[in-house]
Amino acid sequence: MARYIFITGGVVSSLGKGLMAASLGALLQARGYSVRIRKLDPYLNVDPGTMSPYQHGEVYVTDDGAETDLDLGHYERFTGVPSLQSDNVTSGRIYQSIITKERRGDYLGATVQVIPHVTDAIQEFAQDQLDDVDFVLCEIGGTVGDIESLPFIEALRQLRNKVGRDNAISVHVTLVPFIAAAGELKTKPTQHSVRELTSLGIQPDILLCRCEQPLPDGERAKIAQFCNVRKEAVIPALDASNIYNVPLQYHKEGLDGEVLRAFGVTDAPEPDMSKWADVMERIENPEGEVIVGVVGKYVGLQDAYKSLQEALFHGGLANRVKVKVKWLDAELFEGDAPDLNELEPLHAILVPGGFGSRGSEGKIAAVRFARERQVPFFGICLGLHMACIEGLRSAGVAGASTTEFGETSEPVVGLITEWMTEEGIEKREEGGDLGGTMRLGAYPANLRSDSLIAKIYGTTEISERHRHRYEVNNAYTEKLEQDGLIFSGMSPDGLLPETIERPDHPWFIGVQYHPELKSKPFDPHPLFASFVAAAVKQSRLV
Repeated sequence: MARYIFITGGVVSSLGKGLMAASLGALLQARGYSVRIRKLDPYLNVDPGTMSPYQHGEVYVTDDGAETDLDLGHYERFTGVPSLQSDNVTSGRIYQSIITKERRGDYLGATVQVIPHVTDAIQEFAQDQLDDVDFVLCEIGGTVGDIESLPFIEALRQLRNKVGRDNAISVHVTLVPFIAAAGELKTKPTQHSVRELTSLGIQPDILLCRCEQPLPDGERAKIAQFCNVRKEAVIPALDASNIYNVPLQYHKEGLDGEVLRAFGVTDAPEPDMSKWADVMERIENPEGEVIVGVVGKYVGLQDAYKSLQEALFHGGLANRVKVKVKWLDAELFEGDAPDLNELEPLHAILVPGGFGSRGSEGKIAAVRFARERQVPFFGICLGLHMACIEGLRSAGVAGASTTEFGETSEPVVGLITEWMTEEGIEKREEGGDLGGTMRLGAYPANLRSDSLIAKIYGTTEISERHRHRYEVNNAYTEKLEQDGLIFSGMSPDGLLPETIERPDHPWFIGVQYHPELKSKPFDPHPLFASFVAAAVKQSRLV
Protein backbone atom coordinates (compact mmCIF):
# COMPACT_ATOMS: atom_id res chain seq x y z
CA MET A 1 0.00 0.00 0.00
CA ALA A 2 1.25 3.45 -0.92
CA ARG A 3 2.19 5.87 1.85
CA TYR A 4 1.11 9.48 1.49
CA ILE A 5 3.07 12.65 2.23
CA PHE A 6 0.90 15.78 2.19
CA ILE A 7 2.87 18.99 1.55
CA THR A 8 1.34 22.34 2.46
CA GLY A 9 2.69 25.87 2.69
CA GLY A 10 2.07 28.68 5.12
CA VAL A 11 2.76 32.36 5.89
CA VAL A 12 3.55 33.42 2.28
CA SER A 13 3.59 31.93 -1.19
CA SER A 14 6.72 31.11 -3.22
CA LEU A 15 8.43 29.26 -0.38
CA GLY A 16 9.55 26.47 -2.71
CA LYS A 17 7.08 23.69 -1.95
CA GLY A 18 7.61 22.31 -5.46
CA LEU A 19 11.38 22.11 -5.04
CA MET A 20 10.90 20.65 -1.57
CA ALA A 21 8.60 17.93 -2.94
CA ALA A 22 10.98 17.20 -5.80
CA SER A 23 13.98 17.05 -3.44
CA LEU A 24 12.21 14.80 -0.95
CA GLY A 25 11.16 12.52 -3.79
CA ALA A 26 14.78 12.35 -4.95
CA LEU A 27 15.98 11.54 -1.42
CA LEU A 28 13.47 8.71 -1.05
CA GLN A 29 14.54 7.38 -4.46
CA ALA A 30 18.17 7.50 -3.34
CA ARG A 31 17.20 5.13 -0.53
CA GLY A 32 15.69 2.68 -2.99
CA TYR A 33 11.99 3.64 -2.80
CA SER A 34 9.68 4.38 -5.72
CA VAL A 35 7.83 7.69 -5.70
CA ARG A 36 5.14 9.64 -7.51
CA ILE A 37 4.60 13.36 -6.94
CA ARG A 38 1.27 15.11 -7.50
CA LYS A 39 0.17 18.74 -7.52
CA LEU A 40 -3.27 19.89 -6.39
CA ASP A 41 -3.93 23.45 -7.57
CA PRO A 42 -6.85 25.36 -6.01
CA TYR A 43 -7.43 27.82 -8.88
CA LEU A 44 -10.56 27.53 -11.04
CA ASN A 45 -8.84 27.23 -14.41
CA VAL A 46 -9.27 23.69 -15.73
CA ASP A 47 -5.52 23.71 -16.43
CA PRO A 48 -2.86 26.41 -16.84
CA GLY A 49 -2.88 26.05 -20.66
CA THR A 50 -4.74 29.29 -21.32
CA MET A 51 -3.06 31.31 -18.56
CA SER A 52 -0.51 34.00 -19.35
CA PRO A 53 3.07 33.00 -18.48
CA TYR A 54 3.22 36.24 -16.49
CA GLN A 55 0.40 34.89 -14.33
CA HIS A 56 1.64 31.38 -13.74
CA GLY A 57 5.02 30.79 -15.36
CA GLU A 58 5.54 28.17 -18.02
CA VAL A 59 3.06 25.45 -18.91
CA TYR A 60 4.68 22.05 -18.47
CA VAL A 61 3.53 19.35 -20.92
CA THR A 62 3.50 15.64 -20.17
CA ASP A 63 3.93 12.70 -22.53
CA ASP A 64 0.21 11.97 -22.40
CA GLY A 65 -0.72 15.50 -23.46
CA ALA A 66 -1.56 17.30 -20.23
CA GLU A 67 -0.87 21.02 -19.76
CA THR A 68 0.25 21.24 -16.15
CA ASP A 69 1.82 23.37 -13.46
CA LEU A 70 5.54 24.12 -13.81
CA ASP A 71 6.24 22.29 -10.54
CA LEU A 72 5.77 19.03 -12.43
CA GLY A 73 8.90 19.99 -14.34
CA HIS A 74 10.81 20.08 -11.04
CA TYR A 75 9.36 16.69 -10.14
CA GLU A 76 10.57 15.13 -13.40
CA ARG A 77 13.98 16.78 -13.40
CA PHE A 78 14.74 15.68 -9.84
CA THR A 79 13.26 12.16 -9.89
CA GLY A 80 13.34 11.17 -13.56
CA VAL A 81 9.76 9.84 -13.19
CA PRO A 82 7.67 10.95 -16.20
CA SER A 83 4.66 12.94 -15.05
CA LEU A 84 1.15 11.99 -16.15
CA GLN A 85 -2.08 13.87 -16.69
CA SER A 86 -3.25 12.29 -13.44
CA ASP A 87 -0.46 14.03 -11.51
CA ASN A 88 -1.96 17.53 -11.68
CA VAL A 89 -5.51 18.56 -10.89
CA THR A 90 -7.18 21.92 -10.34
CA SER A 91 -10.38 23.04 -8.66
CA GLY A 92 -11.63 23.85 -12.16
CA ARG A 93 -11.11 20.29 -13.35
CA ILE A 94 -12.69 18.84 -10.21
CA TYR A 95 -15.77 21.06 -10.49
CA GLN A 96 -16.01 20.49 -14.26
CA SER A 97 -16.10 16.73 -13.67
CA ILE A 98 -18.70 17.01 -10.90
CA ILE A 99 -20.99 19.35 -12.84
CA THR A 100 -20.79 17.08 -15.90
CA LYS A 101 -21.88 14.14 -13.75
CA GLU A 102 -24.66 16.20 -12.16
CA ARG A 103 -26.03 17.25 -15.56
CA ARG A 104 -25.98 13.60 -16.66
CA GLY A 105 -27.96 12.60 -13.60
CA ASP A 106 -25.19 10.45 -12.14
CA TYR A 107 -26.00 11.62 -8.61
CA LEU A 108 -29.58 10.34 -8.86
CA GLY A 109 -31.15 13.59 -7.73
CA ALA A 110 -28.95 14.07 -4.67
CA THR A 111 -27.90 17.54 -3.55
CA VAL A 112 -24.34 18.02 -4.82
CA GLN A 113 -22.10 19.56 -2.16
CA VAL A 114 -18.45 20.30 -1.39
CA ILE A 115 -18.60 17.53 1.21
CA PRO A 116 -18.75 14.73 0.19
CA HIS A 117 -18.71 15.19 -3.60
CA VAL A 118 -15.82 17.62 -4.10
CA THR A 119 -13.67 16.11 -1.35
CA ASP A 120 -14.35 12.59 -2.63
CA ALA A 121 -13.26 13.64 -6.14
CA ILE A 122 -10.02 15.09 -4.76
CA GLN A 123 -9.31 11.86 -2.88
CA GLU A 124 -9.98 9.81 -6.01
CA PHE A 125 -7.42 11.93 -7.83
CA ALA A 126 -4.82 11.47 -5.09
CA GLN A 127 -5.26 7.69 -5.20
CA ASP A 128 -5.47 7.24 -8.98
CA GLN A 129 -2.88 5.29 -11.07
CA LEU A 130 -0.36 4.52 -8.35
CA ASP A 131 0.93 1.15 -9.66
CA ASP A 132 2.55 -0.12 -6.43
CA VAL A 133 4.37 3.14 -5.68
CA ASP A 134 6.01 3.24 -2.24
CA PHE A 135 5.42 6.94 -1.54
CA VAL A 136 2.95 9.44 -3.01
CA LEU A 137 3.82 13.09 -2.40
CA CYS A 138 0.82 15.42 -2.75
CA GLU A 139 1.64 19.12 -2.89
CA ILE A 140 -1.22 21.56 -2.34
CA GLY A 141 -0.79 24.86 -4.16
CA GLY A 142 -1.31 28.19 -2.48
CA THR A 143 -1.08 29.02 1.20
CA VAL A 144 -2.93 27.57 4.17
CA GLY A 145 -5.76 29.96 5.00
CA ASP A 146 -6.71 30.64 1.38
CA ILE A 147 -10.44 30.12 0.87
CA GLU A 148 -9.95 28.19 -2.37
CA SER A 149 -7.68 25.57 -0.79
CA LEU A 150 -10.08 24.58 2.00
CA PRO A 151 -11.71 21.66 0.10
CA PHE A 152 -8.24 20.22 -0.60
CA ILE A 153 -7.17 20.43 3.03
CA GLU A 154 -10.40 18.76 4.10
CA ALA A 155 -10.02 16.04 1.45
CA LEU A 156 -6.53 15.20 2.67
CA ARG A 157 -7.74 15.13 6.27
CA GLN A 158 -10.38 12.60 5.25
CA LEU A 159 -7.89 10.61 3.18
CA ARG A 160 -5.49 10.37 6.13
CA ASN A 161 -8.25 8.85 8.23
CA LYS A 162 -9.19 6.50 5.40
CA VAL A 163 -5.71 5.07 4.76
CA GLY A 164 -4.72 5.11 8.43
CA ARG A 165 -2.56 7.50 10.43
CA ASP A 166 0.46 5.23 9.93
CA ASN A 167 0.20 5.59 6.16
CA ALA A 168 -0.01 9.37 5.79
CA ILE A 169 1.98 12.27 7.22
CA SER A 170 1.92 16.04 6.81
CA VAL A 171 4.94 18.21 5.97
CA HIS A 172 4.29 21.93 6.35
CA VAL A 173 6.63 24.42 4.64
CA THR A 174 6.71 27.71 6.47
CA LEU A 175 8.72 30.91 6.86
CA VAL A 176 10.89 32.04 9.74
CA PRO A 177 11.68 35.65 8.77
CA PHE A 178 14.75 37.55 9.91
CA ILE A 179 13.89 41.01 11.18
CA ALA A 180 16.98 43.12 10.56
CA ALA A 181 15.96 45.92 12.92
CA ALA A 182 15.62 43.44 15.78
CA GLY A 183 18.53 41.32 14.61
CA GLU A 184 16.68 38.07 15.18
CA LEU A 185 14.57 35.35 13.60
CA LYS A 186 10.85 35.42 14.39
CA THR A 187 8.93 32.19 15.01
CA LYS A 188 5.46 33.69 15.45
CA PRO A 189 4.42 33.49 11.75
CA THR A 190 5.18 29.76 11.81
CA GLN A 191 3.20 29.30 15.02
CA HIS A 192 0.17 31.05 13.51
CA SER A 193 0.41 29.08 10.28
CA VAL A 194 0.55 25.74 12.10
CA ARG A 195 -2.36 26.79 14.30
CA GLU A 196 -4.37 27.58 11.16
CA LEU A 197 -3.59 24.19 9.65
CA THR A 198 -4.33 22.36 12.90
CA SER A 199 -7.68 24.12 13.16
CA LEU A 200 -8.55 22.53 9.80
CA GLY A 201 -7.86 19.07 11.17
CA ILE A 202 -4.28 18.42 10.08
CA GLN A 203 -1.48 18.36 12.63
CA PRO A 204 1.88 18.64 10.84
CA ASP A 205 4.39 15.90 11.55
CA ILE A 206 7.35 17.82 10.11
CA LEU A 207 8.00 21.54 9.69
CA LEU A 208 10.35 22.71 6.96
CA CYS A 209 11.35 26.22 7.96
CA ARG A 210 12.59 28.51 5.21
CA CYS A 211 14.99 31.07 6.63
CA GLU A 212 17.79 33.36 5.50
CA GLN A 213 19.83 32.87 8.67
CA PRO A 214 20.79 29.63 10.47
CA LEU A 215 18.02 28.50 12.81
CA PRO A 216 19.46 28.29 16.37
CA ASP A 217 18.56 25.36 18.64
CA GLY A 218 16.61 27.71 20.88
CA GLU A 219 14.29 28.78 18.08
CA ARG A 220 13.91 25.18 16.87
CA ALA A 221 12.92 24.11 20.38
CA LYS A 222 10.49 27.01 20.65
CA ILE A 223 8.82 26.13 17.33
CA ALA A 224 8.62 22.47 18.35
CA GLN A 225 7.02 23.33 21.69
CA PHE A 226 4.38 25.68 20.31
CA CYS A 227 3.64 23.61 17.20
CA ASN A 228 3.45 20.20 18.88
CA VAL A 229 6.25 18.46 16.95
CA ARG A 230 9.60 16.95 17.88
CA LYS A 231 12.55 19.34 17.84
CA GLU A 232 14.29 17.05 15.30
CA ALA A 233 11.22 17.41 13.04
CA VAL A 234 11.80 21.17 12.76
CA ILE A 235 14.02 21.20 9.69
CA PRO A 236 15.83 24.43 8.76
CA ALA A 237 15.87 25.19 5.04
CA LEU A 238 18.31 27.96 4.24
CA ASP A 239 18.55 29.45 0.76
CA ALA A 240 20.68 27.15 -1.40
CA SER A 241 23.50 28.22 -3.70
CA ASN A 242 21.81 26.24 -6.48
CA ILE A 243 18.53 24.34 -6.69
CA TYR A 244 20.42 21.10 -7.38
CA ASN A 245 22.11 21.44 -4.01
CA VAL A 246 18.74 21.28 -2.24
CA PRO A 247 18.55 17.44 -2.00
CA LEU A 248 22.03 17.34 -0.48
CA GLN A 249 21.20 20.19 1.89
CA TYR A 250 17.90 18.65 3.03
CA HIS A 251 19.55 15.28 3.59
CA LYS A 252 22.23 16.94 5.71
CA GLU A 253 19.50 18.54 7.83
CA GLY A 254 17.78 15.16 8.24
CA LEU A 255 14.56 15.68 6.28
CA ASP A 256 14.39 12.23 4.68
CA GLY A 257 15.28 10.53 7.95
CA GLU A 258 12.50 12.36 9.80
CA VAL A 259 9.98 11.49 7.10
CA LEU A 260 10.82 7.80 7.37
CA ARG A 261 10.76 7.98 11.17
CA ALA A 262 7.27 9.52 11.02
CA PHE A 263 6.18 6.41 9.11
CA GLY A 264 7.88 4.15 11.64
CA VAL A 265 10.59 3.06 9.15
CA THR A 266 13.83 2.49 11.04
CA ASP A 267 15.69 0.07 8.76
CA ALA A 268 15.89 2.13 5.54
CA PRO A 269 19.24 2.00 3.71
CA GLU A 270 21.42 5.09 3.57
CA PRO A 271 20.79 7.13 0.41
CA ASP A 272 23.18 7.04 -2.54
CA MET A 273 23.76 10.73 -3.22
CA SER A 274 26.63 10.25 -5.68
CA LYS A 275 24.83 11.59 -8.75
CA TRP A 276 23.84 14.76 -6.88
CA ALA A 277 27.38 15.18 -5.61
CA ASP A 278 28.61 14.86 -9.21
CA VAL A 279 26.15 17.52 -10.39
CA MET A 280 27.33 19.92 -7.69
CA GLU A 281 30.99 19.20 -8.49
CA ARG A 282 30.34 20.21 -12.10
CA ILE A 283 28.45 23.33 -11.01
CA GLU A 284 31.16 24.48 -8.62
CA ASN A 285 34.11 23.74 -10.90
CA PRO A 286 33.29 24.96 -14.43
CA GLU A 287 36.04 24.99 -17.01
CA GLY A 288 34.74 28.01 -18.89
CA GLU A 289 31.73 30.21 -19.59
CA VAL A 290 29.51 30.81 -22.60
CA ILE A 291 26.87 33.47 -23.23
CA VAL A 292 23.59 32.31 -24.76
CA GLY A 293 21.04 34.91 -25.81
CA VAL A 294 17.37 33.95 -25.50
CA VAL A 295 15.35 36.25 -27.75
CA GLY A 296 11.77 35.91 -26.56
CA LYS A 297 8.49 37.52 -25.62
CA TYR A 298 8.18 36.78 -21.89
CA VAL A 299 11.74 37.52 -20.78
CA GLY A 300 10.46 39.80 -18.00
CA LEU A 301 9.57 36.65 -16.03
CA GLN A 302 12.15 33.88 -16.25
CA ASP A 303 9.68 31.31 -14.86
CA ALA A 304 7.94 31.63 -18.23
CA TYR A 305 10.92 29.72 -19.65
CA LYS A 306 11.75 27.62 -16.58
CA SER A 307 12.38 24.29 -18.35
CA LEU A 308 14.35 26.07 -21.07
CA GLN A 309 16.53 27.81 -18.49
CA GLU A 310 17.21 24.51 -16.74
CA ALA A 311 17.90 22.65 -20.01
CA LEU A 312 20.54 25.24 -20.95
CA PHE A 313 22.02 24.80 -17.48
CA HIS A 314 22.09 21.02 -18.04
CA GLY A 315 23.83 21.59 -21.37
CA GLY A 316 26.49 23.46 -19.43
CA LEU A 317 26.86 20.55 -17.01
CA ALA A 318 27.39 18.18 -19.93
CA ASN A 319 30.22 20.42 -21.21
CA ARG A 320 31.57 21.43 -17.79
CA VAL A 321 30.97 25.12 -18.50
CA LYS A 322 28.82 27.82 -16.95
CA VAL A 323 26.03 28.99 -19.24
CA LYS A 324 25.25 32.67 -18.76
CA VAL A 325 21.79 33.32 -20.19
CA LYS A 326 21.15 36.79 -21.54
CA TRP A 327 17.40 37.40 -21.69
CA LEU A 328 16.59 39.68 -24.62
CA ASP A 329 13.17 41.16 -25.40
CA ALA A 330 12.54 40.48 -29.09
CA GLU A 331 10.97 43.94 -29.50
CA LEU A 332 14.46 45.44 -29.01
CA PHE A 333 15.35 44.29 -32.51
CA GLU A 334 12.34 45.69 -34.34
CA GLY A 335 11.95 48.84 -36.41
CA ASP A 336 13.32 50.12 -39.71
CA ALA A 337 16.93 50.11 -38.45
CA PRO A 338 17.10 47.71 -35.50
CA ASP A 339 20.11 47.96 -33.20
CA LEU A 340 21.65 44.48 -33.09
CA ASN A 341 24.56 45.40 -30.82
CA GLU A 342 23.09 43.28 -28.01
CA LEU A 343 23.60 40.20 -30.21
CA GLU A 344 27.28 40.86 -30.93
CA PRO A 345 28.86 39.32 -27.80
CA LEU A 346 26.68 36.19 -27.83
CA HIS A 347 28.19 32.75 -28.36
CA ALA A 348 24.80 31.28 -29.34
CA ILE A 349 21.24 32.46 -29.97
CA LEU A 350 18.01 30.68 -29.04
CA VAL A 351 14.50 31.70 -30.09
CA PRO A 352 11.99 29.87 -27.86
CA GLY A 353 8.34 28.97 -28.21
CA GLY A 354 5.51 31.42 -27.69
CA PHE A 355 2.18 32.63 -29.01
CA GLY A 356 1.15 35.83 -30.77
CA SER A 357 2.78 38.34 -33.07
CA ARG A 358 4.42 40.66 -30.52
CA GLY A 359 8.16 40.65 -31.03
CA SER A 360 7.99 38.38 -34.09
CA GLU A 361 9.98 40.71 -36.36
CA GLY A 362 12.67 40.96 -33.68
CA LYS A 363 12.89 37.18 -33.52
CA ILE A 364 13.24 37.02 -37.31
CA ALA A 365 16.00 39.64 -37.11
CA ALA A 366 17.80 37.48 -34.51
CA VAL A 367 17.52 34.44 -36.80
CA ARG A 368 18.96 36.44 -39.69
CA PHE A 369 21.84 37.64 -37.50
CA ALA A 370 22.65 34.07 -36.45
CA ARG A 371 22.48 32.78 -40.02
CA GLU A 372 24.58 35.52 -41.58
CA ARG A 373 27.16 35.71 -38.75
CA GLN A 374 27.45 31.92 -38.45
CA VAL A 375 26.46 32.02 -34.76
CA PRO A 376 25.01 28.77 -33.37
CA PHE A 377 21.21 29.00 -33.54
CA PHE A 378 18.47 26.95 -31.87
CA GLY A 379 14.81 27.55 -32.73
CA ILE A 380 12.12 25.87 -30.63
CA CYS A 381 8.49 25.64 -31.82
CA LEU A 382 7.76 29.28 -32.78
CA GLY A 383 11.53 29.64 -33.19
CA LEU A 384 11.39 27.06 -35.99
CA HIS A 385 8.56 29.02 -37.63
CA MET A 386 10.59 32.23 -37.45
CA ALA A 387 13.59 30.46 -39.02
CA CYS A 388 11.43 29.23 -41.93
CA ILE A 389 9.92 32.68 -42.48
CA GLU A 390 13.38 34.27 -42.38
CA GLY A 391 14.68 31.65 -44.81
CA LEU A 392 11.89 32.30 -47.31
CA ARG A 393 12.30 36.07 -47.04
CA SER A 394 16.02 35.72 -47.67
CA ALA A 395 15.12 33.68 -50.76
CA GLY A 396 13.14 36.63 -52.14
CA VAL A 397 9.61 36.00 -50.83
CA ALA A 398 9.19 39.30 -49.01
CA GLY A 399 5.64 38.63 -47.79
CA ALA A 400 6.43 35.35 -46.08
CA SER A 401 4.60 35.09 -42.74
CA THR A 402 2.30 32.90 -40.64
CA THR A 403 -1.48 32.85 -40.41
CA GLU A 404 -1.05 32.95 -36.63
CA PHE A 405 -0.35 36.67 -37.00
CA GLY A 406 -3.22 37.35 -39.43
CA GLU A 407 -4.01 36.96 -43.10
CA THR A 408 -1.01 36.66 -45.41
CA SER A 409 -0.45 36.05 -49.09
CA GLU A 410 2.53 33.78 -48.32
CA PRO A 411 1.49 31.48 -45.43
CA VAL A 412 4.74 29.68 -44.67
CA VAL A 413 3.13 28.54 -41.42
CA GLY A 414 -0.55 27.70 -40.97
CA LEU A 415 -3.05 26.31 -38.48
CA ILE A 416 -2.92 22.53 -38.18
CA THR A 417 -6.42 21.01 -38.11
CA GLU A 418 -5.64 17.29 -38.20
CA TRP A 419 -2.78 14.88 -37.60
CA MET A 420 -2.16 11.18 -37.15
CA THR A 421 -1.96 9.57 -33.69
CA GLU A 422 -1.69 5.96 -32.54
CA GLU A 423 -5.49 5.94 -32.17
CA GLY A 424 -6.13 7.41 -35.64
CA ILE A 425 -6.65 10.88 -37.10
CA GLU A 426 -6.95 13.68 -34.53
CA LYS A 427 -8.96 16.71 -35.68
CA ARG A 428 -9.36 20.26 -34.38
CA GLU A 429 -11.58 23.14 -35.40
CA GLU A 430 -10.21 26.63 -35.98
CA GLY A 431 -12.79 28.21 -33.69
CA GLY A 432 -12.52 25.58 -30.94
CA ASP A 433 -11.66 26.24 -27.31
CA LEU A 434 -8.07 27.43 -26.91
CA GLY A 435 -7.40 24.62 -24.46
CA GLY A 436 -8.42 21.99 -26.99
CA THR A 437 -6.95 23.06 -30.33
CA MET A 438 -3.31 22.10 -29.85
CA ARG A 439 -1.18 19.13 -30.75
CA LEU A 440 -0.17 18.15 -27.24
CA GLY A 441 2.08 15.49 -25.76
CA ALA A 442 4.64 13.03 -27.10
CA TYR A 443 4.71 12.25 -30.82
CA PRO A 444 7.28 10.28 -32.83
CA ALA A 445 9.42 11.69 -35.63
CA ASN A 446 11.77 10.19 -38.21
CA LEU A 447 15.13 11.87 -38.83
CA ARG A 448 17.21 11.82 -41.99
CA SER A 449 20.14 9.49 -41.42
CA ASP A 450 22.62 11.98 -42.95
CA SER A 451 21.45 14.92 -40.79
CA LEU A 452 23.26 16.64 -37.94
CA ILE A 453 20.28 16.16 -35.64
CA ALA A 454 20.28 12.38 -36.21
CA LYS A 455 23.97 12.38 -35.33
CA ILE A 456 23.23 14.32 -32.14
CA TYR A 457 20.47 11.94 -31.07
CA GLY A 458 22.37 8.86 -32.20
CA THR A 459 19.20 7.51 -33.80
CA THR A 460 16.75 8.26 -36.61
CA GLU A 461 13.62 7.58 -34.54
CA ILE A 462 12.71 9.94 -31.69
CA SER A 463 9.73 10.89 -29.54
CA GLU A 464 9.34 14.40 -28.17
CA ARG A 465 6.65 16.53 -26.52
CA HIS A 466 4.65 19.04 -28.55
CA ARG A 467 2.51 22.07 -27.72
CA HIS A 468 1.45 24.04 -30.75
CA ARG A 469 -1.40 24.93 -33.12
CA TYR A 470 0.58 25.88 -36.22
CA GLU A 471 2.82 23.91 -38.59
CA VAL A 472 5.11 24.71 -41.52
CA ASN A 473 3.21 24.63 -44.81
CA ASN A 474 4.56 21.79 -46.98
CA ALA A 475 3.93 23.89 -50.09
CA TYR A 476 7.02 25.92 -49.19
CA THR A 477 9.44 23.14 -48.25
CA GLU A 478 10.94 22.79 -51.74
CA LYS A 479 11.63 26.53 -51.99
CA LEU A 480 13.22 26.54 -48.53
CA GLU A 481 15.43 23.56 -49.34
CA GLN A 482 16.60 25.29 -52.50
CA ASP A 483 17.75 28.13 -50.22
CA GLY A 484 19.80 25.72 -48.09
CA LEU A 485 17.41 24.97 -45.25
CA ILE A 486 16.65 21.25 -45.13
CA PHE A 487 13.80 19.44 -43.40
CA SER A 488 15.75 16.80 -41.52
CA GLY A 489 12.87 15.37 -39.49
CA MET A 490 9.26 14.56 -40.36
CA SER A 491 6.28 12.89 -38.70
CA PRO A 492 6.10 9.16 -39.52
CA ASP A 493 3.42 9.80 -42.17
CA GLY A 494 5.71 12.35 -43.85
CA LEU A 495 3.18 15.20 -43.58
CA LEU A 496 4.36 17.32 -40.64
CA PRO A 497 7.82 18.93 -40.58
CA GLU A 498 9.47 18.30 -37.21
CA THR A 499 13.07 19.55 -37.56
CA ILE A 500 15.09 21.84 -39.81
CA GLU A 501 18.78 22.59 -40.15
CA ARG A 502 21.32 24.33 -42.37
CA PRO A 503 24.22 22.09 -43.46
CA ASP A 504 26.26 25.17 -44.47
CA HIS A 505 26.13 26.56 -40.91
CA PRO A 506 28.20 25.51 -37.85
CA TRP A 507 25.04 24.75 -35.81
CA PHE A 508 21.61 25.84 -37.04
CA ILE A 509 18.71 23.66 -35.88
CA GLY A 510 15.00 24.25 -35.42
CA VAL A 511 12.52 21.84 -33.85
CA GLN A 512 8.72 21.88 -33.75
CA TYR A 513 8.65 20.21 -30.33
CA HIS A 514 9.95 21.18 -26.88
CA PRO A 515 13.09 19.18 -26.02
CA GLU A 516 13.65 21.23 -22.87
CA LEU A 517 10.78 19.35 -21.20
CA LYS A 518 12.77 16.10 -21.09
CA SER A 519 16.16 17.41 -19.94
CA LYS A 520 17.52 16.51 -16.48
CA PRO A 521 20.65 17.53 -14.56
CA PHE A 522 22.02 13.98 -14.57
CA ASP A 523 20.73 13.28 -18.10
CA PRO A 524 21.02 16.49 -20.21
CA HIS A 525 19.01 16.51 -23.41
CA PRO A 526 21.37 15.76 -26.33
CA LEU A 527 20.24 18.82 -28.31
CA PHE A 528 21.07 21.18 -25.46
CA ALA A 529 24.37 19.42 -24.78
CA SER A 530 25.30 19.78 -28.47
CA PHE A 531 24.05 23.39 -28.65
CA VAL A 532 26.18 24.43 -25.67
CA ALA A 533 29.14 22.53 -27.15
CA ALA A 534 28.71 24.64 -30.31
CA ALA A 535 28.60 27.77 -28.13
CA VAL A 536 31.86 26.69 -26.47
CA LYS A 537 33.46 26.35 -29.90
CA GLN A 538 32.07 29.75 -30.93
CA SER A 539 33.47 31.36 -27.76
CA ARG A 540 36.95 30.40 -28.88
CA LEU A 541 36.40 32.16 -32.21
CA VAL A 542 35.08 35.44 -30.79
